[in-house]
Amino acid sequence: MIVTPPAASNRSWPLPASITSAMAGARIMVVDDVAANVDVLKRLLSYTGAGQVYGYTDPRMALAELAGLAPDLVLLDLHMPGLNGIEFLTQVRRRLAPNQFLPVIVVTADITDDTRREVLAAGAKDFVTKPFDSVEVMLRVGNMLETARLHASMRKRSVTLQAQLDVERARQLDEDRLQQVRLERVEAAMHPGGVAMVYQPFVSLSDGRIVGAEALARFAGKPPRPPSLWFTEAEQVGRLGALELHAIDLALAGFRDLPATAFLSVNISAETAASPSFVNLLGRVPASRLVVELTEHTRIQNFDAVLAALAPFRSRGGRIAIDDAGAGYSGLQQILRLSPDIIKLDIALIKGIDRDPARRALASSLVQFAGEFGATLIAEGIETADELAQLVALGVPWGQGYYLARPGPMPLQLESQAKNLRAAPRAS
Repeated sequence: MIVTPPAASNRSWPLPASITSAMAGARIMVVDDVAANVDVLKRLLSYTGAGQVYGYTDPRMALAELAGLAPDLVLLDLHMPGLNGIEFLTQVRRRLAPNQFLPVIVVTADITDDTRREVLAAGAKDFVTKPFDSVEVMLRVGNMLETARLHASMRKRSVTLQAQLDVERARQLDEDRLQQVRLERVEAAMHPGGVAMVYQPFVSLSDGRIVGAEALARFAGKPPRPPSLWFTEAEQVGRLGALELHAIDLALAGFRDLPATAFLSVNISAETAASPSFVNLLGRVPASRLVVELTEHTRIQNFDAVLAALAPFRSRGGRIAIDDAGAGYSGLQQILRLSPDIIKLDIALIKGIDRDPARRALASSLVQFAGEFGATLIAEGIETADELAQLVALGVPWGQGYYLARPGPMPLQLESQAKNLRAAPRAS
């Protein structure tokens, strides 16, 4: 059947903006064995703003050039010699990539129910009956192009989401592998020889006596890292408590070599301190000669639970220490909540205290606070004679640092300046 050109009334009928927008720049293939029909559709599509319209009277040539043209839509006649519309649709479907959407509108005079079903089953998205109404054709073409663009947009979005998902899966896989490496490293550290304990003395700044010692872990595992990073890694893999208890178990073995009047200080996070396993460890040595120093591996979430767990230990003369006093508001909060027996002045406060009036003023206020609070102060990180002299002048009773004694094995050793502490200069 040969169709007639669109009537003037149809040409003047305004198309919706969405249709003209969808038509703009579109590549459309027209396949019909009647050249006049191809010509009519080409002129109609060009008139309404299509970008490129390619007409074919030979369906086999159209099929051969389909991939190269990459049309956005195909208008296809149904009954054609050599290759009918159904066979054309079948071939197109075989050539499309997975998830590729190419809308095909069949233009035919055959409107039987069987034909409609066969056309739709073959993959056509819509059909137009000859002789057709030009406005209807444009509306159907525009709607189908809009659908195709939405499909392309959704596919692009899907590809983007899939790429993001692949990246996240790869990241998670890398994180899982890293977690496994971390776990294996921490577990290996708890095997014999993985951790060794050293002890750094606490020294009386008035007479140079060793009043106690802090047990410090040293790790043999690779890569070489500060102990704090080993404990952080143990926390990341859920083994912080196990590693802390292992270190404390090793630390308690050095208790027998302490001076008879000295105490042993062990470091532990608040969560582990509240565990039954740690409470059992506390019974291995006299409570009066043991200090539990709560570390900052984890923030204390439940002060009441920690205090309740350590109450029997404290009732037997055991003491609690906290560090980093003077380092911030959170440290002062812990002092008020835990009522510690020993407060350690943070190394950041001690460094250069002899040259900094602000540091001296803060340290002096903490000395007064500790006296009223009933706690003993320990200055951490003493590294120079001038720092030591200033701390003595401020009335800080105990100190710790490389200037006094370095961490080492038992028995404890003092530096020469600590042995002669009574001769240390006093700051004015």
